[in-house]
Amino acid sequence: METTASTTSLASVTLEVTDVEAARLFYAAFGVDQHIRLRESGAHSTGFRGFTLALTVSGPATVDSFLSAAVDAGATVLKPAAKSLWGYGGVVQAPDGTLCKVATSAKKDTGPATREIDEVVLLLGVEDVKASKQYYVGRGLTVARSFGGKYAEFAAADSSPVKLALYKRRGLAKDLGVPADGTGSHRVVLGSTAGAFTDPDGFAWEAATRFDAAASGESAVS
Repeated sequence: METTASTTSLASVTLEVTDVEAARLFYAAFGVDQHIRLRESGAHSTGFRGFTLALTVSGPATVDSFLSAAVDAGATVLKPAAKSLWGYGGVVQAPDGTLCKVATSAKKDTGPATREIDEVVLLLGVEDVKASKQYYVGRGLTVARSFGGKYAEFAAADSSPVKLALYKRRGLAKDLGVPADGTGSHRVVLGSTAGAFTDPDGFAWEAATRFDAAASGESAVS
């Protein structure tokens, strides 16, 4: 099913970090500072936190540029950039622990590297894609693309800085090059135009609008 409208959408993405200022400097250097928010938190978390920020860019040179900027700013390479069946991409882990994937469907460059991001997707690893998809539909989100029990993507509002998608948890961990096991907090909070709730996989949503006024102890990256 293809659509461009959504009554409910992902309005903001807040990463919970132990050092807001250090994280702010990293994400600014990486180039995604206009897409996320930061909040100080010492919540316990081990292993795979169940999500990734996935950046889609124009070509391999731009992938390399973003990954290089991330490493220069303190990220650790988990999967070096390489060609695949679907294109070209790599994975890094930010100093705060967030996993970031940068990829392109193009296997050859048609121009020089840029600092432009075509799309940012918050990819949640879930146990049952079909069940989670139906849960979110019940919350008012609209499915934009769906591939059975493997992947689901939701329509984003024009003001949404990040698109929401679902992938099987173990498959996502494998794609990112990390073990699937993890305990504790996901260390990410999703802003919803439909109010606060917690989904079946433990991802927390709160009432929010895009980059609404920051509360005490919370910082919008800019």
